[in-house]
Formats: sequence, structure tokens, C-alpha cells
Amino acid sequence: MAMKWKSAGGAVTIGTRGRNTFAGAIGVALVLVATPAAAQSDARLTRLEQQINALQRAVFPGGDERFFQPEITPEARVDSQTVNPPATTTALTDVLARLDAMETQLARLTAATEVNQNALATLEARLVNLEGGSPDLAAATPAPTGTIPVPDERVELPASSNTSQAQASSGTNGATAPSPERVAAVQAIVKPATGDAGDDEYTYGFRLWDAGFYPEAQQQLALFVERYPNHSRTTYGRNLLGRAFLDAGDPRSAATHFFENYQADKRAARAPDSLLYLSQSMIALGDTRRACIALAEFGDGYPALAVGRLQSMYDGLRGRVDCD
Repeated sequence: MAMKWKSAGGAVTIGTRGRNTFAGAIGVALVLVATPAAAQSDARLTRLEQQINALQRAVFPGGDERFFQPEITPEARVDSQTVNPPATTTALTDVLARLDAMETQLARLTAATEVNQNALATLEARLVNLEGGSPDLAAATPAPTGTIPVPDERVELPASSNTSQAQASSGTNGATAPSPERVAAVQAIVKPATGDAGDDEYTYGFRLWDAGFYPEAQQQLALFVERYPNHSRTTYGRNLLGRAFLDAGDPRSAATHFFENYQADKRAARAPDSLLYLSQSMIALGDTRRACIALAEFGDGYPALAVGRLQSMYDGLRGRVDCD
């Protein structure tokens, strides 16, 4: 049956063969129009899959198939559907399948990231406990802006740069000589030799303090602070020097060193510790006013530490004084 086509020049009759040719041309035109969009979408999906695979290998190096399939692309997957694809498979179902695979990969990567973050947090907490505190945490807190009154009296450093190691380790202060037993016990404390002279001096002072040899620790730590004023351990040395006096029953001298350490650098690792020990020294001296000022300064300047590493000490000191 012929088909008539009306044009500006008159009616045109198209036969059955011409009609088939016309329909085929229309179909080819539609395919040509749809092909660029489909090719562009397929290219974007392929690029996303490649990027996720690269990220996947960074999270799971080695390509262990226990965690993921090394390649998730429709062309590389060999299963019953690929070998004998169902008759109903279309471009849309293929895209949906690839999106499902990408979502699975993203979920797996997200879970792996959370696991890694938790493991790192646990490891960091263990390191903090081993080292007795986190320098970075104190450094990250804002510097306090208040003013702490200077202790009434200041003491000279008990050791100078000319003090020999033998004199520092013996605990001699010019008044009484230590007993032979004490000298032997002090000499049994090993001074490390790691190649970092400043760190070795501090560690030796720490070992003396930890063993209960407070006069010897005072001299050693004072020697370290004087010789290495810019060392990363200096803030630890000043704070520990104050503790050596405090533990020896001299809270006034201890307060001087705690105050100096806090004033030297309020962002230093042991500045907040010294502020709390300053408050403790003031409590020991019966100076409630200065003790409360130090506690208020700590609470305002180091809120993270007040509920973190130093919370127990902070709460304990607040319970010993009435600052209302």
C-alpha cells in the first residue's frame, strides 16, 4: 500500500519499499542522537570505577580478595549472567548494576577508614599514657590571658654550668656530705647516652627524681635547664624541677619554678601542669587566694585539659580549697 506525503510542491506517493527505507533512516537518526549521551555516561561511570579501584588499593594494599574484588567492571566479571546474558538486559540495567557495585565499594572503603581511624586513636591514647601526657594537646589549647601573682620569694638555681657531674650526682650542697650508701645508690642511676645530650641530661634528672633522690634531681635538672634553655624537653625540666622541690617539702621554691615554667611559654607542653602544681604549692603554703587564681587561670586557659588528661588533679585541687 502506498503512502501519500503532502509537501509544498504537491502530494508525493511513497511506496512500501520507500516507507521501509524512510523508517530505517529515522531509526538510524535516533541511534545517532542517543549514542553520544550513552557513551558519555558510560565514560563517566568507567572513570568513577577506576578512581574507586585506585582508592581501594590505597586502603587495602596488595589486592587481597578477602577484602574486595580487584576489578569491578562488567567486562571483567565472568559469571553466568555474563556468559549467557538474559534477553531482558538493557543499557539501563547494566548502569544500575555498575552503580550497585560502586556503592558496595564505597561502603567497604568507608568502613575501612573508620576502622583505621579508631586504631590510630587507640594507639595515640596508649602513647600518651606511656609518655605521661600529650605535648600536642597542651600546645593546641589557647594561651591563657590572666595574670598569676609572682611568689613572694625567689630562689637561686641550685646548680650552675660549672657544676661537675660528680658533684651533681652526689647531692653535695656545701653543708653536709651524703653518706657513702647514698653516693653508691645515686651512682647506680644510669645516665643514658642516646646522642641527644640535652635529652640525656633531662632523662638522668628524671631518673634521680623517680628514685627519690630529690636534692640530686634538683641539681641535675637545674643544670639541664641552664644549659639547654631552648630544648624541646626544657618545659618538662622546669616542671620536674619544681616537683623535685615540692616533693622534698619546699613548696615555696617549688612555686618559683612552676611559675617560671608557666610564664616562659604558656603554650608549652608542661605549662598547664605547672599551673596546677603552682596551685598545689600555694595550698601547701596556706595561700588560698593565689591557689584559687591559679586554678581559675587553668580552667579558663586549658578547658580541654580540665576535662581530659589533668581532670583528676584539677578536680582534686578544687576540692581542697574554697574559691567562692
